Amino acid sequence: ISNARPAVKYSKSSRGMSTFDFDETLIIEGENFIVAKKGDDVQRISSGDWPLKGPQFAADGYEFDFTDFVNVRGGVDGPLLQKMKNQIKKYGTKNVFVLTARPQESATAIHEWLKTKGINIPFENITGLGNSTGAAKAEWMLRKFEEGYNDMYFVDDALPNVEAVQDVLDQ
Repeated sequence: ISNARPAVKYSKSSRGMSTFDFDETLIIEGENFIVAKKGDDVQRISSGDWPLKGPQFAADGYEFDFTDFVNVRGGVDGPLLQKMKNQIKKYGTKNVFVLTARPQESATAIHEWLKTKGINIPFENITGLGNSTGAAKAEWMLRKFEEGYNDMYFVDDALPNVEAVQDVLDQ
């Protein structure tokens, strides 16, 4: 069972969108990893362990290499994949987004993986931030608010990301 949870549902007169994290939200048990390096110490961190272990490695001064995340290897349906399908069925693909900490170069692999699951959102609706901070996701969501979206559904497996998005939209 995943700890992915809805973060934000904000509404006025409605211009809606749904935004889904990728790893551990739409896909689980993927075989991709992050390399953490500090001096001679090299650690491989799975995407599933990243939200838990990444902040501590960062605090300990490790540098990260996300090169492996331009691909999507392995993985099965995550806990929110069906929710994405439901949102698409109800509202169409135009306002459904994937927002991931993976680099933007991963969008092709993510798009292709989603197609194998019967999901074909517009390619430009997949954003790789190349940044795993909650602040980066919050800034992206804020830009969507500036584009006129005001009924925003956001899910992510990392609680700091959920809280950062909630904080910025509350403002």
